[in-house]
Amino acid sequence: MTRSAAEGPSRKGRNRRGFAGARPVMDDVARLAGVSKQTVSRVLNDHPSVRPHTREAVLEAMRALGYRPSRSARSLASGRTRMLGVISFDAARYGPASILTAVNTAAQESGYLVGSVAITTGDPDPVLRAVDRLTAEGVDGVIAIAPQRGVGQALAAARPGMPLVMLESDLADGTPLVTADSRTGAREATEHLLGLGHGTVWHIAGPKGWISAEERLDSWRATLTAAGAPVHEPLFGDWSADSGHALGRVLAGRPGVTAVFVSNDQMALGVLRAFHEAGRRVPEDVSVVGYDDIPEAAHFLPPLTTVRTDFGEIGTRAVRLLLDRIDGRSAAAGVPVTPVRLVVRRSSGPAPGRRAGARAGEAPPARHHGRARRPASYD
Repeated sequence: MTRSAAEGPSRKGRNRRGFAGARPVMDDVARLAGVSKQTVSRVLNDHPSVRPHTREAVLEAMRALGYRPSRSARSLASGRTRMLGVISFDAARYGPASILTAVNTAAQESGYLVGSVAITTGDPDPVLRAVDRLTAEGVDGVIAIAPQRGVGQALAAARPGMPLVMLESDLADGTPLVTADSRTGAREATEHLLGLGHGTVWHIAGPKGWISAEERLDSWRATLTAAGAPVHEPLFGDWSADSGHALGRVLAGRPGVTAVFVSNDQMALGVLRAFHEAGRRVPEDVSVVGYDDIPEAAHFLPPLTTVRTDFGEIGTRAVRLLLDRIDGRSAAAGVPVTPVRLVVRRSSGPAPGRRAGARAGEAPPARHHGRARRPASYD
């Protein structure tokens, strides 16, 4: 097939000095700069041992020849592929998908590509297969967006020497970890509803085995206990709006339910529909608080009070931490915890018995239960 002039030469052409010939390679750069090929490699990898005037001579030779180092050349020079691997579970959902997008962006800004493998269970065999696939691609390190119990142990056993960063983990061996403050988020959501005068708060939790769901569940229970409020058995969903709708119908049939904390916004959407179908008004008859603050949450009917999680920051921090591991830099002490924030909208309001005394749009004073509370944001 003939290549058009607009496409340019594929192998032959002219460099900036006007000489026809093959595309310049590292040897050509070394010859023109008067240095060794190893020195060119050090310049490509920004090695600190190269003297400034030598570095400039090599860079000038690259410019003169029109040399563009290929990824394979950089890999040979550094012993790295400049590829990061990602193992993700349920990547179609908002949280994991948002983290994966941020990981790709942060990696590209640092000159890395990202290869990802999806798993459908945290059992050891699929985790091992995912690690083997990424290892075959030559990744320099792995980020695991798989916040389920058991995934950490499976990863550590599959490739103990590989640089690894976990997003949520039950490992206690010092593996680098990035997490969001789920416990604080659940506490603030529960205290918000108690502060509106509700006698207790029911909870629709995420699936068992999910670390973030368990942390929110534990914090909800502890907050009610500290307030002296009744603790009813939680209901467990699967993160989907369908499961929220099914469980919402259960709660809608219980007249004593006036406040519900739901472990994610998709399930909360289903809960809102279930209460609407049952003729129970939100927030006049029952208040609903979600978790995550997905972009659509502000457009639910009514707009959803929820806990905002910065998934983009989680992904960015994970890449920074992994690159530190790859480069042999010591990570700061402690676990990077991404803050969360309660966003108050119109799905939460005073308990039915207290609504008559509250002005429209104004909540009664919050009960603090002996703990200082951060100010929530209002949309």
